[in-house]
Amino acid sequence: MAIYNPKSLKAEEFINDEEIQATLAYAEANKNNVELIDRILAKARPQKTATGCVCAGLTHREASVLLACEIPEKIEEIYKIAEEIKLAFYGNRIVMFAPLYLSNYCVNGCLYCPYHLKNKHIARKKLTQEEVRAEVIALQDMGHKRLAIEAGEDPKNNPIEYILECINTIYSVHHKNGDIRRVNVNIAATTVENYRKLKEAGIGTYILFQETYHKKSYLELHPTGPKHDYDYHTEAMDRAMEGGIDDVGLGVLFGLELYKYEFAGLIMHAEHLEAVHGVGPHTISVPRVKRADDIDPDTFDGGIDDDTFAKITACIRLAVPYTGMIISTRESEAVRAKLLRLGISQISGGSRTSVGGYTEEERPHDTEQFDVSDQRTLDEVVRWLMKTDHIPSFCTACYREGRTGDRFMSLCKSGQILNCCHPNALMTLTEYLEDYASEETKKIGYAMIERELERIPKEKVREIARQHIADIRNSNRRDFRF
Repeated sequence: MAIYNPKSLKAEEFINDEEIQATLAYAEANKNNVELIDRILAKARPQKTATGCVCAGLTHREASVLLACEIPEKIEEIYKIAEEIKLAFYGNRIVMFAPLYLSNYCVNGCLYCPYHLKNKHIARKKLTQEEVRAEVIALQDMGHKRLAIEAGEDPKNNPIEYILECINTIYSVHHKNGDIRRVNVNIAATTVENYRKLKEAGIGTYILFQETYHKKSYLELHPTGPKHDYDYHTEAMDRAMEGGIDDVGLGVLFGLELYKYEFAGLIMHAEHLEAVHGVGPHTISVPRVKRADDIDPDTFDGGIDDDTFAKITACIRLAVPYTGMIISTRESEAVRAKLLRLGISQISGGSRTSVGGYTEEERPHDTEQFDVSDQRTLDEVVRWLMKTDHIPSFCTACYREGRTGDRFMSLCKSGQILNCCHPNALMTLTEYLEDYASEETKKIGYAMIERELERIPKEKVREIARQHIADIRNSNRRDFRF
């Protein structure tokens, strides 16, 4: 029988079913224990220091108690604290990105994904390097600086050499004032050697969704293909970090399994990375199962409503306060608006989830991985964010200045990252406004930048940022960063 051990490198020990079951029982028994809930909330609340704020975070058991809590006023307090933490460490900045689908060839049999091998009526497509270049130019013309590349698992059609070639192509494209400055990678679990190759190629974050931490369900949902190996998949982040990738992104696909089980497993995985590698996940994503070709989300038993989804997001923010949190265009404008204040720090905009979708005038549906709920253009999303007092940030400075892994987290935990992120967000927003924005968006954006410059606490930083913004507007110079 496996024994729970967060420092173990064995999946069955750091994601331990007995520990999760005991956690869920503990949470259920204490879901209305006001005294315990108040102690947990007090621990989660950000504490002011001479340099900023610090947060203790929560254990998977503590966080699970909050998730199980049914007391309305305590749930509101969870939301309030989540908002306080979000503002303390990420301010009102929202990092922008877009997914880029390279290939939907896949040898796996995943029951929730239309790319599964047995789906014979979906169009299969793999981008050539010239097509990758065309997609990148289309994304640059929208204003994007950060991509997350996606590909099915297929050793023949999508070998690591193909992924590396695509990354090289993406970074090589310089179109007008456009550059992709950070490429994050969401591909199947692989070897330490291949992770080293990705690191050498200059990737940002390596992202891999667990889908479900419930092993029995995992094996049933992945009946065929290499992804069937639960342990190999679950232990991938340790191999990635061994390969030198210090920014990794976790996530589960909410709706496949009972959400309280998934939540506990997700927090345990974050605890494991912290215990073994000294740094937790750089990002946590919160996707939900969505309708797609050959996929009906109603067939799964673990679907969650919008209120539960918001509660999950807030509890993740309390448990893992320093991690970035991502929500995609799977979710509607209304859902995204609610979750922004509860912890989300990164969103996609103008996304297309089909292979080769950005070069098409009309959104193609024949190779989509899932339905896109928020179909607004990037300009519309940027304008919406600013109208709701969020700064759309196209910043990639930390990655390019070597502030990754434990270096990023130490700056974040001390509050010092704010001295970089706020002015960098304003400078990259200025680039977007100058090069890509509509007139209406420009007007709103420049008014916001003028207001936000005054919020930079250090006078020297404020004046340097103001000068760089003037240079971007008046001399066509780009890519300033702190």
